[in-house]
Amino acid sequence: MIAKPKVMICGDIVWAHEEVQSMLGPLAEIVRMDSQSRDEFYKELSGKYTGTTVIYRHNTSTDRIGIFDAELISKVPQSVKWIGHNGAGYDQIDVEACKKRGIKVSNTPGAVDDGTATTALYLLVSAVRQYSIAERQARSGLWKNGLKPAHDPSALTLGILGLGGIGLTLARFCHAFPMKQISYYSRSPRKDAPEWITYCNTMEELLAKSDVLSLHVPLKPDTEGMIGEREFGLMKKGAILINTARGKVVDEAAMVRALKSGQLSAAGIDVYPDEPNINPELLEFRNVTLLPHMGTETQESQKSMEIRALENLRTYLTGGEPRDLIPEFK
Repeated sequence: MIAKPKVMICGDIVWAHEEVQSMLGPLAEIVRMDSQSRDEFYKELSGKYTGTTVIYRHNTSTDRIGIFDAELISKVPQSVKWIGHNGAGYDQIDVEACKKRGIKVSNTPGAVDDGTATTALYLLVSAVRQYSIAERQARSGLWKNGLKPAHDPSALTLGILGLGGIGLTLARFCHAFPMKQISYYSRSPRKDAPEWITYCNTMEELLAKSDVLSLHVPLKPDTEGMIGEREFGLMKKGAILINTARGKVVDEAAMVRALKSGQLSAAGIDVYPDEPNINPELLEFRNVTLLPHMGTETQESQKSMEIRALENLRTYLTGGEPRDLIPEFK
C-alpha cells in the first residue's frame, strides 16, 4: 500500500478545522507542528516531520520557530515541494532559498481584499476628517476646541500605489463617495481596471497629483523604503499617507520628518517596520491614526485565508497547479 503524502500544519488553524479534515484528510497524513523552539523543530525534522511533502504556514509559527529564512529552508526535508502560506504578504519566507531547494510557494490574495481595504478606508476617512483627533477630544471632554474644518473625501484625489486586489477593492469603496479622482500606478496598467480609474505612467506622476496616497505593494527588496525623503518631497504640500501594506515599504524616519514639517498633513498607519513595536514619535502626532495591524482581523477574512491556503495545498496534492503560485515562480 502506497503511503499518503504528509502535510505539516505549521501555525494556527482557527476557523477551518473541519475543512482541514475534509479537504486534506482523504489525500494526506496531517501532522501538526507543535515544536516549541527552532532547535526542537530541527531535531523533529528527522522524526515525526520526516517525509513532509507540503507545509501549511501561518505567521503565528514565527513565535516558536522564527521566520522561514534561508537557514530553516535549508533544513526542511528534501521531500518538501510546496509551502502554502496563509497571507497575502509573504516577506517572512525566503523565496530565493525556496527556489534553490525546488520548493514552490503560494499565498492567499483575494481572501484579504475586503478586510484590508476596509481598514484602509477607515484610516483614509479618519485622516481626512480628523476623526482620530476628534474622538480623543470627545473622550477628554474638550469637544471641538481647536479643531479646524477638515475636507470632504469628494474634494480630494486618491492615489493608489499598487492596484492589486486590495487596491482595487479600496478604489471601489472610495468611488462610492465619490472622490474627486482616483488614480493608480502599477508596473503595468491593469486590464480590468474600471474606466473611472486613471493610470499614471510613473510613480512620480501619481505622487504629484494625489491628495491622499494609499500604499498597496508587497514588501520585497525593491520596494523596501520606496517611499522616502525624495518621494515625500514630490507629494503635494499637506498630502495624506495611508499604509496598510508593510511598514518597511516606507522610510519611517523620513515620514516622521514629513509630518513634523507639514509636508504630510496626516497619516493613517496599520503596519510598522518592527511590529509589534511602534515608533514612540508616531504616538505624539495627533494627526496620525494608528492601528495595530488590523487589516485581516475579521472572522470572515481569516477563515477565507485559511481555506484558500488549504485549497492551494489540495490542488497540488491532486496533481494540479495551485492558482496562487507567487509571481517569483511564474
